[in-house]
Amino acid sequence: MGIEDEVSPNAVKVYKALRDMGMTSEEKMTTAERVTQTSKLPKNMVLNALQELQTKGFARRKVREKAAGYYLLK
Repeated sequence: MGIEDEVSPNAVKVYKALRDMGMTSEEKMTTAERVTQTSKLPKNMVLNALQELQTKGFARRKVREKAAGYYLLK
């Protein structure tokens, strides 16, 4: 049972974009804007997918001064 069975296709695409960029720890987190550019999805879809990944425990959001950062947990 992989991630494809647990989340939507857009969330899988965002997950793979984060993984390909190497965003696997808090030190290497990125913004939703960079994920949007890498995954080539509209920003609203990326934000919904990131929310879904957070809910399922695959990603974490860290609030920063200017923009929130995202990174993978699994």
